[in-house]
Amino acid sequence: MTVRYAAPHAYELLPVAGVALGAAAARIKSWQRNDLLVAVFDPGTIAAGVFTKNRFCAAPVIVCRRHLADGAGVRAIVVNAGNANAGTGESGIAAAESTCAAVAALVGCEPREVLPFSTGVIMEPLPVDKIVAALPAAHATLAAHGWLAGASAIMTTDTVPKGASRRVVVGGATVTVTGIAKGAGMIHPDMATMLSFMATDAPIEARLLASLAREIADVSFNCATIDGDTSTNDSFVVAATGKAPIDAITRGDDPRLPPLRAALEEVAVSLAQAIVRDGEGATKFITIRVEGGRDADECRRVAFGIAHSPLVKTAFFASDPNLGRIVCAIGNAGPDLDPSRVSFWLDDVQVVDHGARAAGYAEADGQRVMKGDEIAIRVALGRGAASATVWTCDLSHDYVTINADYRT
Repeated sequence: MTVRYAAPHAYELLPVAGVALGAAAARIKSWQRNDLLVAVFDPGTIAAGVFTKNRFCAAPVIVCRRHLADGAGVRAIVVNAGNANAGTGESGIAAAESTCAAVAALVGCEPREVLPFSTGVIMEPLPVDKIVAALPAAHATLAAHGWLAGASAIMTTDTVPKGASRRVVVGGATVTVTGIAKGAGMIHPDMATMLSFMATDAPIEARLLASLAREIADVSFNCATIDGDTSTNDSFVVAATGKAPIDAITRGDDPRLPPLRAALEEVAVSLAQAIVRDGEGATKFITIRVEGGRDADECRRVAFGIAHSPLVKTAFFASDPNLGRIVCAIGNAGPDLDPSRVSFWLDDVQVVDHGARAAGYAEADGQRVMKGDEIAIRVALGRGAASATVWTCDLSHDYVTINADYRT
């Protein structure tokens, strides 16, 4: 069950010139569905990625970083669900490289032009034979309209596939951005077990694309948190095929860049919010905005302090306006804050006014807001002009059940 999010229709995920996707069942777990995605890009496609900072990063993350650093461009990605290929040492890296070699043989490119991704159970050997055996079937289904099939194939505990598209005019030409993502638990920057793949037909210089990827991650996936756990496999990759009929965008001050950046950001934010709305056991989607801070880092620290508090999250699940928990979370996250300057609101209801319970606050008003399935918290720190926004969800009984049963 999601919080006001429905899976996109296939026609809503727009084809991107130079990209085709196919899916197949590798039977990595005992599920009866596709669990393998192959995406193939036309020659000349470039890519940039942002990856987990977890020191136990998975073998495919290590291999992806190497292949992107090689600068050869990208001709394909391959994604398997059900096995993370993490905590597998050198044998895991060899398995990821073997998968890349098998995809390269099908596509007709170099293994270094293939980016591998995995998601699922950690510390289990990757079943390379199953993946390689299913690759021809995935390759046979390659289609420009295969985005929804791809989004479905990469799911683990997700309840719905996640995807978004935008079209925008850039330099007089129509440019398309489409992306898919998976994730429902172990979601917390950096990044938020999350995988996301976006593609555009806009021609962008490689260094500029890398910069854009980092900036977009910071305002989308790195603003999403479900449970405060950063996965070993988190990856966000943007590919640019260059098929749109305009000259390449090579500078950050190019007047054609803002509409393209906006489209990329809108897709990424849509996907990041979809992940939170499909959080494991989630019944409420919560936006936390902290403003009036000295800098954005301080605001983010306070926002995540609220978002990560189990006491706050369980209170929201119960619709219990025990709002001293939010006060406590703010104080723990900002140890040098001046409480006499801090105020906060639930939607339109002011709860705290300059460090004390607001004169007009009534618990019935707080409970009214907390019964909703979309809730906004706004905190004013009263000591600067910076702000930050993060998205989270409540913590329910089902979260415990889903994670207790995850491997069975």
